[in-house]
Amino acid sequence: METFTFQHFVIAQDHCAMKVGTDGVLLGAWAPMPPGGRRILDIGTGTGVIALMMAQRFPGAVVDAIDIDKEACQQARENVADNGFGDRVFVQDPCALQNFNPNAASYENTDTYHLSQKELLQPLRYDAIVSNPPFFQNSLRNPDERRSLARHNDSLPFRDLARHSARLLEEHGLFSLIVPTEVRATVESECVFAGLSLCRRVGIRTTPRKPVKRWLLTFSKGIPTAIEEEAECLMNPDGSRSPWYSALVEDFYIR
Repeated sequence: METFTFQHFVIAQDHCAMKVGTDGVLLGAWAPMPPGGRRILDIGTGTGVIALMMAQRFPGAVVDAIDIDKEACQQARENVADNGFGDRVFVQDPCALQNFNPNAASYENTDTYHLSQKELLQPLRYDAIVSNPPFFQNSLRNPDERRSLARHNDSLPFRDLARHSARLLEEHGLFSLIVPTEVRATVESECVFAGLSLCRRVGIRTTPRKPVKRWLLTFSKGIPTAIEEEAECLMNPDGSRSPWYSALVEDFYIR
């Protein structure tokens, strides 16, 4: 079995088109939660790694995880159960974000989920939404159909990702994602059109001399007084982890 081992859980990934990678780990270790937040949605969960990282970081929260791929959902569900997070992380049946209705979601243990009858009758929304979305547009498709689905945004255009994230977000919630530099402007524009406001942006370089390749972005429904912007590196010139990256993944990567 192909696995990736973290400090507190092990991710099996032999049945997933997309394996554990730096992008997902960055987002899972970085994405913020509003004070007092307790409900998280992971869009395109894949192996479930981001959902498990968020559950580890926010022990008072519960996480819904969705994916369009049947085998990914099954693998994520097994990873959740095998690592003892089954009372707080709920991998839903295969579902496109465009069709996802949290009020119709299934939970194995509603007592642990702490939903009252009144809450179950109201439209459920999330305090934090995270996504490492498919981002390739109009590029050569991978012959592996499942890998192509996971990497190309045909099934989840940025417009739909922004619009439905806004639909599912609490009034004071935060939507966080990681995207390549070449699509950042498009993603930011679509989020603005969906009624979201950029509040934090971190540009990620591999090393100090490399250009920014990835952006960590956080949006809110409110109008931020200022946009927090940073530029960080993953590696020092000698190839070792930078102080910023080391501190970010300290509780996840095995030392």
